[in-house]
Amino acid sequence: MAKKSLTLLTSLAACLTLAAAQWSPATATFYGGADGSDTMGGACGYGNLYDAGYGINNAALSPALFNDGASCGQCYLIMCDTSKSTWCKPGNAITVSATNLGGWCNPPRQHFDMSQPSWETIAIYRAGIVPVVYQRVKCWRSGGVRFTVAGFNYFLLVNIKNLAGSGSVGAAWIKGTNTGWMQMSRNWGANWQSLAGLTSQELSFAVTTTGGQYIQFLNVAPAWWKFGQTFNTYQNFDY
Repeated sequence: MAKKSLTLLTSLAACLTLAAAQWSPATATFYGGADGSDTMGGACGYGNLYDAGYGINNAALSPALFNDGASCGQCYLIMCDTSKSTWCKPGNAITVSATNLGGWCNPPRQHFDMSQPSWETIAIYRAGIVPVVYQRVKCWRSGGVRFTVAGFNYFLLVNIKNLAGSGSVGAAWIKGTNTGWMQMSRNWGANWQSLAGLTSQELSFAVTTTGGQYIQFLNVAPAWWKFGQTFNTYQNFDY
């Protein structure tokens, strides 16, 4: 029994050492008020973050992390760096989703402008700004991937959200009842565009995450879909 316990502790120590090596330094501030209401919307185009599946635990990323929108939806585990600040709440950590761009942060600075409730989980309010350490982690979502279709006639703008796994879209395709698969391109944030005329056709989507997993979402929108509608699915990603 003692030998088994020693082996377990050794393995645990090795895992903790590996995890520690994955942490990166950054800084963090907060915005949006005590209820986080001003964090709704943002440069990823998710709109109401509760409806989109992200809720209040969100953050705007500095340009170095935002990566022109490619990081939209990704999840980050953040802890206040107690070795550099006395304003930290020791032992606390929070996982946030990337939903916005923090424009005031100059490249190549790695910075999180967090919702106030998230920020106050790890630091004392009056600090204003604190040093943190972070690592990207797997996202856990409720329900399936969601697609919001905007645009007009021969221009479709599809916001893809609520991704689990790696959380972000690496590539996307669209298919109408009368077409084959057509690759879309990123327009801005988590919005992907197609210049095909697909009105009055059922819509299917295919997505590859930045983690490399590919899923087809078939017959997501009925032929009578309208611009501005959001369509939920029952499928989601593992990585």
